[in-house]
Amino acid sequence: MRIVVAEDLFLLRDGLVRLVEAYGHSVIAAVDNGPATLAALLTERPDVAIVDVRLPPTFSDEGMKAALAARQQIPGLPVLILSQHVEQLYARELLADGHGGVGYQLKDRVLDADQFMDALGRVADGGTSLDPTVVAKLLGRPARADPLAALSERERSVLALMAEGLSNAAIAGRLFLSEGAISKYTTTIFAKLGLANDEDTNRRVRAVLAYLDAGPQSGAGPTPQGT
Repeated sequence: MRIVVAEDLFLLRDGLVRLVEAYGHSVIAAVDNGPATLAALLTERPDVAIVDVRLPPTFSDEGMKAALAARQQIPGLPVLILSQHVEQLYARELLADGHGGVGYQLKDRVLDADQFMDALGRVADGGTSLDPTVVAKLLGRPARADPLAALSERERSVLALMAEGLSNAAIAGRLFLSEGAISKYTTTIFAKLGLANDEDTNRRVRAVLAYLDAGPQSGAGPTPQGT
């Protein structure tokens, strides 16, 4: 993969560069501020970008703004956001375009290199990778109605894990079900949520947005037992 790294702290930026290169990927740009991040994303059009939320010159939300601006010009440009905190408004905006290829991971919860590179790969492939803490924060917004009313408890459990960016195989392992069963559940979920099979739309992302919009009232928590 061709990767852009945007991080203002030298040691962390250098560490990220060394990590992705150790896994056989190429860092085509490593930048440390918001304007340089936007320029690199638009010029290089990487397979995926790793972007810190808070970059110079303001150290507020320059990285996230650069990512959003780049995705407006290049829809679906894969971006994995790294942050110390959950910026709820921007996280929701990042997901809202429905193109997929987005991730939001908290720095202090990245447990190992394999976990991080797996998340990066899912984002590069057009999927999502959301830290469970990010999902919990986004669910904290009160919802007007439950768009998941038609889903069974098991389907909600599958969707909850989908929101974390897990693949069908990973969801199957978590719920002690076969991958084929999970595939059937996802197909049913898409149908109940009215998500047509449109190749220009990432149905998994749209389903995740429906889950987040449902808020805490959806009661969609993964359960480990099988059926």
